[in-house]
Amino acid sequence: MRARYGLPLKITAGLTATAAAGIVYAAGYEARSFRLRRVTVPVLPPGMTDLRVLQVSDIHMVSGQRKKRAWLQSLAGLRPDFVVNTGDNLSDPDAVPEVLDALGPLMEFPGVYVFGSNDYYGPKLRNPARYLLEKAQGRHGLNGNKPAVGAVHNPWEGMRDAFDAAGWVDLTNTRGRLRLPQAELAFTGLDDPHIKRDRYERVAGGPDGTADFTLGVVHAPYLRSLDAFTADGYELILAGHTHGGQLCIPFYGALVTNCDLDTDRVKGLSTHTAGDRTSYLHVSAGCGTNRFTPVRFACPPEVTLLTLTARA
Repeated sequence: MRARYGLPLKITAGLTATAAAGIVYAAGYEARSFRLRRVTVPVLPPGMTDLRVLQVSDIHMVSGQRKKRAWLQSLAGLRPDFVVNTGDNLSDPDAVPEVLDALGPLMEFPGVYVFGSNDYYGPKLRNPARYLLEKAQGRHGLNGNKPAVGAVHNPWEGMRDAFDAAGWVDLTNTRGRLRLPQAELAFTGLDDPHIKRDRYERVAGGPDGTADFTLGVVHAPYLRSLDAFTADGYELILAGHTHGGQLCIPFYGALVTNCDLDTDRVKGLSTHTAGDRTSYLHVSAGCGTNRFTPVRFACPPEVTLLTLTARA
């Protein structure tokens, strides 16, 4: 009996140890291994001066995350021309003061923001396998799923008021502008498509022709939003939400995006085509996780510094 079952038991023990080591790495190291990604995007009109944009997304702050707060504070040293916050700042109803502390130095710079579902509602414990099931069934967020019941409401209004007081522009289903020393910028933003709060009909009509450049901003990169921005002629769209897949397979990539975007574009710079028009799309992998799944694997947390340059 011992000879018959000895090898399987050893294999089982080895697999268990490997899985445990992977969880320790994913939660203890990689989820806190913050990175800065640098990307260059040739979208500005010819002759226009370069612009440096810091995109912050999916912070998912939980009270007590001192390392994350200190790292976000340090990003002010990059001296960006402006900041774009693409939402999901919270993963704890009590963490609004810590979000504002973390972003305080960046709020000294011009900025714009949209919110994501986790700014409005507290997270729930979910089986990670449900993301694969929803992908297979074409259901994501409230897009095809039943309405949320008993959701915890986050105190997002205080965060909004602090952003507004700092001069950051709220792009919730609306347009806004930033006047920089080197350019006049316009923005068109949407509330989160993941929970069906997007209202593109309120902002339709294309880029602001009186500005030097116009960007589209949305939290979750659902195809309906990307199609609308692209068909209207926006040359650059910024989004977050996907966490870059969060749990990825080395040399393969992400398994899910938690929306209807394909996994090939789960993070970083790509393009999106609608009709006869093509836009650049940048999806931030974000720098946090849901508090109930505080792990990342083959997908480090990040913030992106985009340098917008003139088209050739």
